[in-house]
Amino acid sequence: MTFLHHLFSAVLILILVAAPPARAQFPGRHWETLSAEETAAAGWNRDKLNKAHEFAATLKTDAVMIVTRGKILDAWGAVDQKFNVHSIRKSFLSALCGIQVAEGRLDLAATMGQLGIDDNEPALTEAEKGATVLQLLQARSGIYHPALYETKAMKARRPERFSHAPGTFWYYNNWDFNALGTIYEKAAQTGIYEDFQKRIAEPTGMEDYAVTDGKYVTGKDSIHRAYPFRMTARDMARFGLLFLRQGKWQKKQVVPAAWVKDSVTPWSSTGSGGGGYGYLWWTSKDGSFSARGAGGHHILVIPQRDLVIVHRVNTDISGRSVESAEFGGLVRRILAAQAMP
Repeated sequence: MTFLHHLFSAVLILILVAAPPARAQFPGRHWETLSAEETAAAGWNRDKLNKAHEFAATLKTDAVMIVTRGKILDAWGAVDQKFNVHSIRKSFLSALCGIQVAEGRLDLAATMGQLGIDDNEPALTEAEKGATVLQLLQARSGIYHPALYETKAMKARRPERFSHAPGTFWYYNNWDFNALGTIYEKAAQTGIYEDFQKRIAEPTGMEDYAVTDGKYVTGKDSIHRAYPFRMTARDMARFGLLFLRQGKWQKKQVVPAAWVKDSVTPWSSTGSGGGGYGYLWWTSKDGSFSARGAGGHHILVIPQRDLVIVHRVNTDISGRSVESAEFGGLVRRILAAQAMP
């Protein structure tokens, strides 16, 4: 993985010298935009932000939303259009898992064998069935069974079956993520899309999310379905802000604060520029973290700047994408628009 190397190593210095965040604020029914006075007070320069606009115009970027102090600092493009979020779906599921763990329905120590989790031939071995729910969340199951909704690169990189015991090796593994969806729905006794609406979208006031925007993917490689989401940038920004606020929205603790902390703790090294992997979140040694999806979809959270950056690409168009290094260039220009303390 090269994303964290390209992005976070390039912006680390800019992040670390930022001013401390302002007090927690949240949007109401609709997002508000920072006033000129608020923008200046937070140290942002509109002329320099325009350079980020200009750079994005050279990319295949379709929407950008930048949130600070609970309001929109800047936004452009199709922020109200629903695109596939791709692998950002995994960070959504992680948040839901935290709620179910806190309510006692999901046991992180439970094994695949105890939960009755298997797959089509070649079925799981007893050793593989020893993998735990926690190891699936960390992408450390050691189960390298074929999985649905994988890219060609993921299939090519997949380790050989039985090459690593559960818990001993990190590999970004769609089998883990999809099986976790199966486990979640059994524990919650409801669908992922329905529970996301009840547990996340409604408490945070998402403007556009609908249960019908989610469509399961099935296939012959595995019995465990993938669960793609379609979502707008302005709703994704609410999700990023929820994690920036340690799982709290207004006065309601939507996702347990301890789960948010554990989710963005680097339990594994990705071997790229000091990057790590938490519970279905990408992490950086500077404290920033991100959810990301193929083609250039990002929710980047930078607590040191009280900042959420959402980036979207219309990947419904074949071949349309923004590379990680290109997104890193955009982030550098955004951060450079804030004056140093």
